[in-house]
Amino acid sequence: MSRTVLERKLSSATRRLKELREELAVVDEQLASLADDADDTRLRALVSETPLAGREHHEAQRHADAMARHRSDVVARIEALERSQDDLLDRLMAEVR
Repeated sequence: MSRTVLERKLSSATRRLKELREELAVVDEQLASLADDADDTRLRALVSETPLAGREHHEAQRHADAMARHRSDVVARIEALERSQDDLLDRLMAEVR
C-alpha cells in the first residue's frame, strides 16, 4: 500500500477515534443518569409495592441496560480502531524504512 493511502487511512482512523471518544463521553453521562433513575425507581418500587412502580422500575432498568450495552459497543469499536491505527502506523513506518 502506498504511503499516501496509508496516511489517508491513518488520518481517517484518527478522526473516527476522536468522534468515538466524544460519543463515549456522552454515553457515560447518559448511562450515569439512567442508572441513577433506575436506582430511584427501584427504591420507589420497594417502598410503594405497587404494580405501576414495579413497571416503572423495570422500564428504567431496561433503558439503563440498553445504554450499558451501547457503551460496551462503543468501547469495542474504539479498541478495534486503535488496533487498526497501530497496524497502519506499523505499516507506515515500514514504508519509511
